[in-house]
Amino acid sequence: MNRLAQETSPYLRQHRDNPVDWYPWGDEAFATARSGDKPILLSVGYSACHWCHVMAHESFEDPDVATIMNELFVNIKVDREERPDVDAVYMEAVQAITGRGGWPMTVFLAPDGRPFYGGTYFPKRAHSGMPSFLDVCRAVDETWRTNRDQVLEQAGRLAESIGRLALLEAPDGEGVPGREALDLAYAQLRARFDPDWGGFGPAPKFPQTDSIELLLRAHRRNGSRETLAMVTTTLDAMASGGIYDHLGGGFARYSTDATWLVPHFEKMLYDQALLMRVYLHAWQVTGEARYLQVVDETIAYVLRDLRAPEGGLYSAEDADSEGEEGKFYVWSGKFYVWHLDEVEELLGTDATAAAEWWGITPEGNFEGATILHRPVRGDLVRPDSIEHARQTLYAAREKRVRPGLDDKVLTEWNALFVSALAEAAGATGRADWLAAAEGTARFLLRELRRDDGRWLRSWQGGRARHLAYAADHAALVDAFIRLSEAGGRAEWVSEARLVADAMLDLFWDEERGGLFTTGRDAEQLITRAKDVLDNATPSANGSAAATLVRLAALTGEDRYREQAEAILRIVAGPLAQHPTAFAHLLQAVDFLASSREVVVTGDRPDLVRAVQERYLPAAVLSWGEPYASPLWDGRDDGRAYVCEQFACRTPATTVDELVAQLQL
Repeated sequence: MNRLAQETSPYLRQHRDNPVDWYPWGDEAFATARSGDKPILLSVGYSACHWCHVMAHESFEDPDVATIMNELFVNIKVDREERPDVDAVYMEAVQAITGRGGWPMTVFLAPDGRPFYGGTYFPKRAHSGMPSFLDVCRAVDETWRTNRDQVLEQAGRLAESIGRLALLEAPDGEGVPGREALDLAYAQLRARFDPDWGGFGPAPKFPQTDSIELLLRAHRRNGSRETLAMVTTTLDAMASGGIYDHLGGGFARYSTDATWLVPHFEKMLYDQALLMRVYLHAWQVTGEARYLQVVDETIAYVLRDLRAPEGGLYSAEDADSEGEEGKFYVWSGKFYVWHLDEVEELLGTDATAAAEWWGITPEGNFEGATILHRPVRGDLVRPDSIEHARQTLYAAREKRVRPGLDDKVLTEWNALFVSALAEAAGATGRADWLAAAEGTARFLLRELRRDDGRWLRSWQGGRARHLAYAADHAALVDAFIRLSEAGGRAEWVSEARLVADAMLDLFWDEERGGLFTTGRDAEQLITRAKDVLDNATPSANGSAAATLVRLAALTGEDRYREQAEAILRIVAGPLAQHPTAFAHLLQAVDFLASSREVVVTGDRPDLVRAVQERYLPAAVLSWGEPYASPLWDGRDDGRAYVCEQFACRTPATTVDELVAQLQL
């Protein structure tokens, strides 16, 4: 075993038996590179990444390749999910070098950490215009030995170009973006929308949940059927396609085609959180049972298959099992694929109806077999006979070896799911969902917050590691706020304040504004970056702005709103040009443009439910246990108060009165 055997990351431990002399990221590796005058080969990936496994099998498990790597380089393995700071810095370098990025990421560094060359997946043997990995290694070594000055010059230029977003600052007199930014984002989404299959842009298609959320908010403002149709077309196509697990619930990472039929097969916790939330909101807006079914099944998948006995939620399920992509889900060697004969053998007389329901045909729709999908798009609520067939097929699938499980618990991703689950619990009245959300939150408080109050990023097998990032803190603030709104417990507002204060203390840029990715107490990389652009998960600054304005509305603390507005000012220029790249920040813009505070006093569950069951993205709710806030000053029991900037309308004593005020 190499040095990765004792790491908490399952991805790193997957490489512990490699003949490569891997180091984890740390001082030892850099000291070895300096003393040996060797460049560093940095390999970054994650456990559910299919092409990461391919490169590992082809190259890192090959003794001949490992011999060359060990001779020429100091080799470092990084789990991008545990160390998003390292990943972000060097991904920016790879994108500058190649014009694209992805994982596995392979970067060559000088011993001081500055990158000078890199790419993504390199095959063992050259093909399709890609050089072989060994040819790349030998070329880098030769250049390092024979043209060191040019290498270091390139490293210097790259290092200077990285982290430019951290240098953004608000011009003098720059105001906070307003409705014009929301209108521009809406226009851009309309222009990119696929009217046939939903989503935005060509294949491969990712579930752009923040964009869908912007459309839902736009529909709340404009009441347009066209706007709502963009949402429902997208949600129906995704939930009817192969990207959705029609037997076990939950979504795969993305679709390789424009019709959402052929998925890329890993299942990530953050995707379940973000998708479940937009389906919940669509149910609140439309009342359509199919959307609530997707919410229910996605939550069931996570709590059944990703929940640790201790209460945290695991990160992901792999695309691969038993060394083959999708083997767990297939009857014929492909993921989510079923042969008609096999279905007939399992279901007997029910097979014909099941084949029609899921589009199973003898000729198939994918390499001679059929990917389960719903040909009648949006017709998802199953009759009893189809539900019985689903249970039978699911039970048969469960007898197989499951895909690989990444059993590390990440603070940010758990908080994202707690937020969504708490909101779903409030909207539906599901006490079991609220209990599950609170259980996960208490796990985070118990296992990932040190005695000195410092939050950590990752937990696995009883060990917590790595200082938490700005994104972890922002997600936690939102999770605690949503728990307070769902259950009426004052303790969660207190926890939200503590995390928000720590976030602003550790990550705030006093010179330019905004949040750095890493805390002032963290390891200093070659640059101190800022996470501003939304990606698979909301950016740290976007998430922070969106949740700080909500915390300010609940507590009356103007400083939280002021910090959120400062974030918005520094990105006002880029946001005006490319608003959909800042979709989560635009949620803060929307809130500031039309926010309301609602407080329900006394024992009035009917009034609380009237608020929780509605889609009110620019409102906050305070009820149950009072806490320090102007919302609670001088209120009479048994009434609801709808306020704007803490100026309240006539108290409502009936549901009809309250609903009328909420609709204004």
